[in-house]
Amino acid sequence: MRKWLDALYSASAWLAGLFMIGILLMVLLTIVSRLFGFPAPGSDAYAGYAMAGAGFMALASTFKKGEHIRVTLLLGALKGRVHKCAELLALSIATLLAGFLAWYSVHMAWQSWEIGDISVGIDATPMWIPQIFMALGTIVFFIAFVDELVLELRGQRVAASQEDAHHE
Repeated sequence: MRKWLDALYSASAWLAGLFMIGILLMVLLTIVSRLFGFPAPGSDAYAGYAMAGAGFMALASTFKKGEHIRVTLLLGALKGRVHKCAELLALSIATLLAGFLAWYSVHMAWQSWEIGDISVGIDATPMWIPQIFMALGTIVFFIAFVDELVLELRGQRVAASQEDAHHE
């Protein structure tokens, strides 16, 4: 199971990287189209969709590597059982919030598909297409929180600090 979860987080990070390349390509297309006077309608909208995809697909991987901003002042002062209870409480709340975000994102993409919602720009993209990457990213993020919560409950969690993340 650990290999599968790590592969899921890695695939999500790679997809985020591909979206970042998509942003670069859309910006370059916009620049070149202006220089040479040909139209590139919708390229700014697609760059925006790629930016949203990159952000949401990167959530789980950055969380698992300890690269999210986390306030550790209080947790650092706690020791033993109190520290473990605070970690469990924080992870439980974060898991619930991530689950709600995932549910809402999936619901929003599904609703856009059902009603045939399209973007208001010249690209007229069906909105469920860019929204599906938000939904997938938040689902993987929720899975990462459940993973961390289960590891904490089992006493197997090794919390990655920001210092560790910068030395990798």
